[in-house]
Amino acid sequence: MPVGHFPLQDKIVVITGGGSGICFSFAQLALTSGARGILICDLQLTPAAQDLINQTPDEVHFMKCDVTDWNDLEAIPPKVEEAFGKGQVGDVWIAGAGVFEPKWSSFIYDEEKEGGYKAMRINAEHPIKLTRIAMRSAISVNKPCAVLIVSSGAGITGQYAAALYCATKHAVVGFTKSMGQADIDENCKIVCILPGMVSTPLWTGRSDAVASQFSYTDEVCITPEDVAQGMKEMIEEEKYPGGSLMSIAKGKLRNVLESKLAFANDGSEIYKQFESKCYAPIREIWNGERGTKLS
Repeated sequence: MPVGHFPLQDKIVVITGGGSGICFSFAQLALTSGARGILICDLQLTPAAQDLINQTPDEVHFMKCDVTDWNDLEAIPPKVEEAFGKGQVGDVWIAGAGVFEPKWSSFIYDEEKEGGYKAMRINAEHPIKLTRIAMRSAISVNKPCAVLIVSSGAGITGQYAAALYCATKHAVVGFTKSMGQADIDENCKIVCILPGMVSTPLWTGRSDAVASQFSYTDEVCITPEDVAQGMKEMIEEEKYPGGSLMSIAKGKLRNVLESKLAFANDGSEIYKQFESKCYAPIREIWNGERGTKLS
């Protein structure tokens, strides 16, 4: 059954990219909203994030995490137990780590030497893998969960000067649309927020000319707090079911985008037969993982 109303109160929240920017603002908001515990997963912390941990050592914990390393991602559930108690799992998962067109991982500069685009692993692969880990964790103890992926307005538009970034953000928008059924079948709600330009270290912390190239100014930006409020709404409110997309940008802080399955459920016998056949192998996997966590 769908997750429905899902307040942050008393929830355990896992946040990748929570050391700065949008996701740090969400960590602060979750804490003031009564979250039981917050695990920030990032490569490093800003001074403000470190201060928050120092001031709230029982509620907020840090785990050094390279989101391109699946071993690091798989280590998150054990860290949740270590931080918040044996048998505990994350209730709310934020896939927020991301990069914007660094020269070391760019279609046009083509400086990457590792045999793959690292930006694709950070922006697209990590949210998908984190969602799988989140669902496995929640299903193993028969609990609902919410996963919010931080995409971008670039996930529904194109930009010649940021082709790889747009591709990564389109990927997670398509993934979110495809995961709407998980809310209905598995009590796991996957949603996606698409911010416009936001005043964060992604822009302000750069040493290159990218901010100037894309005409970055504070006047065209929204704040990280604006985005965090939208994230809270998507997680908590029943009107945002799994598969929902919300854009949030200067001049229009809330815009719910249409998200449809390829085959709309019209209640017909043909649809029921299609769904039963198409989804059966997926449902079998989740059923095998349900309630399997040892106490």
